[in-house]
Amino acid sequence: MKDQVQKTIDKIKPMLAADGGSVELLNVDEKSGIVTVRLTGACGCCPHAAMTLKGVVERTIKEDVPEVKEVVAG
Repeated sequence: MKDQVQKTIDKIKPMLAADGGSVELLNVDEKSGIVTVRLTGACGCCPHAAMTLKGVVERTIKEDVPEVKEVVAG
């Protein structure tokens, strides 16, 4: 599952990089389905970071890896 999540994150990174940001995978808890990530660069301090996390990162990961229940910032 971790490899699948990382592949999806690698797919998301170019989109975030266009705005000066990025995302790093910190942890995948396979039992709970919770993925922990860190938004970095411009995304780390952006007032819209929560919207990016849920609306882009979480949505895309959940589409690609249905076992994921939630994506949280770490």
